[in-house]
Amino acid sequence: MLFNDLGLIEPLLCAVAEEGYTTPTPIQVQAIPPLLEGKDLLGCAQTGTGKTAAFALPILQRFHANQHKGKGVRPIRALIITPTRELASQISDSFSAYGAHTRLRHTVVFGGVRQGPQAQALRKGVDILVATPGRLLDLMGQKLIKLQNLEVFVLDEADRMLDMGFIIDIRRVIAEIPEKRQTLLFSATMPSAIQGLADSLLNDPVEVRVSPEKPAADTVTQSVYLVEWHDKQALLEHLLAGEDATRVLIFTRTKRGADKVTDHLKRAGVRADSIHSDKTQGARERALARFKKGKTPVLVASDIAARGIDIDSITHVINYDMPNEAEVYVHRIGRTGRAGTQGIAWSFCGVEERYLLSAVEELLDEPIDIITEHPFPSPLPRKSQMDNQATPKKKKHWRRDSKRASRPRRF
Repeated sequence: MLFNDLGLIEPLLCAVAEEGYTTPTPIQVQAIPPLLEGKDLLGCAQTGTGKTAAFALPILQRFHANQHKGKGVRPIRALIITPTRELASQISDSFSAYGAHTRLRHTVVFGGVRQGPQAQALRKGVDILVATPGRLLDLMGQKLIKLQNLEVFVLDEADRMLDMGFIIDIRRVIAEIPEKRQTLLFSATMPSAIQGLADSLLNDPVEVRVSPEKPAADTVTQSVYLVEWHDKQALLEHLLAGEDATRVLIFTRTKRGADKVTDHLKRAGVRADSIHSDKTQGARERALARFKKGKTPVLVASDIAARGIDIDSITHVINYDMPNEAEVYVHRIGRTGRAGTQGIAWSFCGVEERYLLSAVEELLDEPIDIITEHPFPSPLPRKSQMDNQATPKKKKHWRRDSKRASRPRRF
């Protein structure tokens, strides 16, 4: 099937062709036709499957056929809420690309930057608004955003919203939008809380599930290096010296860890940047731009970037630290192997992290290949040892015996 077979109008087909796309992804094939008919949709698909185009193209087509013709300020007709600034920027860029041959306006609002330019764009009027929850509520409170004319509401990465504690904010927004609307909810995973939210928001939705039984994309080759924590940096530099690692995204568990790894790499002569929530928005955007253009071949990130980087040419994802949650692993490795290309995901796993590896393999429902031939191997544990590490042990707290406590101190 081609994009021409999905019922899209010529301006959108031209834009898609200019982006180099000819064959739609499975979620686009399943989602675009019912969305063009105005139906609600519940989409469950792993990251990197083309979700943005799946909802952006129908929105653009709907509004292109019914342009705002009044003399007043254009009302906001579509709202897309997403959890992170990076992902909001990526979605905004997609609307720019796909809507290049329409006269529709869109803008993006998020925190961490001055609101002046965002407020100015809103005063001019936009058809489509992409937003993160915090800045959206701030601007709604200032009466700069009014949603009474909203026709389409999109909640993207709903499970990540739940993880980041945004569900209360989402419900506050929902209370301000019209009940009669088209609603789309996308989530990489479908825990019971998200299913409950979907049941309360969606009206007789079409359900689209793309390979839910295989959380990780088939285009990503996964492997694990068993290595002690004090050897991780040396192993990283050893692997980056390979010719194939041309654009590498490295994930650490903490912001401090991201900066520490970056500093070590720079001292080793590797061009690297770090990106995390303590960086200013300007610094994050500059780091992403350098990475996207290939000026910086290595980007070290905390999990804030796990779903916010949409760059098709990432060759490798490296989990410097195993994530605390197995689902986060899927989002991390989904940054490579995108748009039909092949990607590689390497994970560094220390002794104290092997229960986390077990959780990931349980989610994937298959073992990950272990690479033992490298300069800094850690002993491969017996299965009984792995089982004992399935759950981290609680620390025992020493309690002073009451009789000993009553004894007089000796000097």
